[in-house]
Amino acid sequence: MRLIILSGRSGSGKTIALHVLEDLGFYCIDNLPLAMLVDLPTHLASTHAQVAVSIDARNIPTDLEHFTEIFSVLNQQIGKSEIIYLDADENTLLKRFSETRRKHPLTNEETSLREAIRQEYNLLTPIANLADLTIDTTPLSIQALHHLIRERVANYQDSCLQVQLQSFGFKYGLPPDADFVFDVRCLKNPYWEPRLRPLNGLDLSIAEYLEKQDDVQLMLKEIEQFLKNWLPRFEADNRSYITVAIGCTGGKHRSVYLVESLAKKLASVTPHLQVRHRELAL
Repeated sequence: MRLIILSGRSGSGKTIALHVLEDLGFYCIDNLPLAMLVDLPTHLASTHAQVAVSIDARNIPTDLEHFTEIFSVLNQQIGKSEIIYLDADENTLLKRFSETRRKHPLTNEETSLREAIRQEYNLLTPIANLADLTIDTTPLSIQALHHLIRERVANYQDSCLQVQLQSFGFKYGLPPDADFVFDVRCLKNPYWEPRLRPLNGLDLSIAEYLEKQDDVQLMLKEIEQFLKNWLPRFEADNRSYITVAIGCTGGKHRSVYLVESLAKKLASVTPHLQVRHRELAL
């Protein structure tokens, strides 16, 4: 039985993600009491090959404090289960609650929405720390989250490492879901060439410009070699997901080019590879 535990702060998109998993053929349970998690395989393993459960701050707080021990017992029963953790920055969560007028599960007469969101962060930290995949939904539309869940979860195969290469711009913040971050701001920037400024790293003119830069090619070669050396070791250690982020200043030229180039070079040795360009919304 493949078991996915879906968690994250309220407003991060868990309901959307659970609906996507249901569409993908998972038997889904929302707000499962944590105390019942270890009994789940006994009841469902013979009838359901794929199960997804949502566990969040609606659970009993004292149960959440013991999540690590409960998760360990569960894995002794069924082997490795997966944890997917969704989150967004505080201001985005506040905005989403304001727009939907939903009540946060931890708010009351003495606890404001902002305080509840911060309390929830602390409550769910034991789950977040064990997550196989963390998804920052701050910049994502509903459609983009649909696509991301389908892409990263539906393509899963046992013992296969899912690798995502992601370009980003440092001026817009680090991607919180990255396992490795490579800073390429030291490389020559096409942005300062007036004819190249409106373009991005997907354009042939940018590729031709950067292919002539020795430092760019050296950086590409060394990141490629690093990943070829270490990704198989993470896979051997039963990691399910790895996100490699490459950042330049604005996330549109150098980082995009390097991610595209790396994807071509790694395709033959990393079959389950996805590419995302955060600042291009691709």
